[in-house]
Amino acid sequence: MKIAFIYDAAYPWVTGGAEMRIYEVARRLVIMGHEVHWYTQGWWWDGKSQDNLVRDGIVFHGVSQPIPLYSGSRRSIKEAIYFALNLIRPLFSEKYDVVDCQGFPFFPCFTAWFHSLIGRSQLVITLHEVWGEYWYQYLGRLGVLGRVVEKLMIHLTSNLIVVSLKTLQDLQKERRIQARIIPNGLDFQKIRGLEPSPQGADVLYAGRLIPEKGVDLIIRTLPLLKKDHPDLKCFIIGDGPERSDLELLASELKLDETVNFTGFLNDQEELLKIMKSSQVFVLPSRREGFGMVVLEANACGLPVVVVNHPMNAAVELVKNNQNGFIVDATEKALAEGITAGLKEKKNMQEACIEFARGYDWEEIVLDLEDFYHELASST
Repeated sequence: MKIAFIYDAAYPWVTGGAEMRIYEVARRLVIMGHEVHWYTQGWWWDGKSQDNLVRDGIVFHGVSQPIPLYSGSRRSIKEAIYFALNLIRPLFSEKYDVVDCQGFPFFPCFTAWFHSLIGRSQLVITLHEVWGEYWYQYLGRLGVLGRVVEKLMIHLTSNLIVVSLKTLQDLQKERRIQARIIPNGLDFQKIRGLEPSPQGADVLYAGRLIPEKGVDLIIRTLPLLKKDHPDLKCFIIGDGPERSDLELLASELKLDETVNFTGFLNDQEELLKIMKSSQVFVLPSRREGFGMVVLEANACGLPVVVVNHPMNAAVELVKNNQNGFIVDATEKALAEGITAGLKEKKNMQEACIEFARGYDWEEIVLDLEDFYHELASST
């Protein structure tokens, strides 16, 4: 099959759940004998050459000069529209068996829909989240615009993939349709073969530093933990618009010697090695479409602490007292969850690893390939 993925952010230039999902399944589809393309911003362009790039067998198409994905702490609407418009010419010059477009940030899905409408592909939309009424909380009265565009997007095709049961349930509130659940995963054998890093933390977070990730809750919880663990060390791995505020908060709470803000790590393996040397992974996010980092931490033998929130699909990946803890989004509850993780890490380690084993990409990509084959053979 000739398959194209569409997403404005691409690994390894941008690291995130959606980027890693596309990269991991795309390179495996190449190994399985398929021709795979990825339409994205020209992250590798050096100002002289704007050629396509082949990496791990994937043909990367840069449709435009890269511009910032975020405006402040929110995804940029201008960037999404800019990418969708610049996608038209390069995409329409090719024909594909399947085009798999990530649902967010919405607008590229309409370009891909036109491509399918003229018979040049079968359109698949992969949904990592469906916000529905959350748009009003996110944007106030302007949220009606976000909700309308999202609702139009999920009606562009019946070929929908969701990454979690929660996303499916949220989708069905907006449209009565059955979508295929194909979760995110991880390279289990690769992770198990990595050696631990010389440096590790008692409390570890990795991800974007944006408000909905709730990283401030970790920092506010640390003074409670230090009462019983005075030498406790915390790593905050990642970057984003909240970083300066979080660093200021840590300084105000006299945690400069406790918290290490590392920024993004360019090498994903280095993050995994640090996980292997750490004790507890904490994801206090109020909104997650899946939570791949939970699986990665489990595969490294770490119990995970997540917060119970209606929009947090990561709770689906945690079985209380087996591979982690689900707690309320308060400093006291988070402190109790982290304390339990520190105490039970050795006892929970094998259960964490076995849970992660069930999400190996090798199995997940077979399910995805079957879905693509069904669509390609129906034309």
